[in-house]
Amino acid sequence: MGAYTRSDRAGIKQDLDMVLDLFPRLKERTKQLGGCLSGGEQQMLAIGRGLMARPSMLLLDEPSLGIAPNLVIDIFVALRKINEERRMTMLIVEQNVHVALKTTTHGYVLQVGRVAVDGESAELRRNKELVVSYMGSQG
Repeated sequence: MGAYTRSDRAGIKQDLDMVLDLFPRLKERTKQLGGCLSGGEQQMLAIGRGLMARPSMLLLDEPSLGIAPNLVIDIFVALRKINEERRMTMLIVEQNVHVALKTTTHGYVLQVGRVAVDGESAELRRNKELVVSYMGSQG
């Protein structure tokens, strides 16, 4: 469905192969309906569907929500790979800040709908006061 508006068959095939390489679990389940997949697999499918449209920016809302921890890592590794290899900008809204800041290059911390802090992700992770205040952790 992500390639619905496209007509370049070779490009569609190439992008589908790329998505299935990024998410091997989907490759194993190509004959299954999307609704029969696990939560993590459905999230992979949603990301893959978005990529098939060849967007200039990918918007993701809570890609880790309700997903097993091992699949969260797989998804964020794939997102980092997409960003690096395709130079695709991504806007990720994520409450699992530790995983998000390990994967991203820049982060924004929102407080009551406003940007409270922003900066390079690595710098935000090293800021102990920020970690305790906004991320509920002792680091």
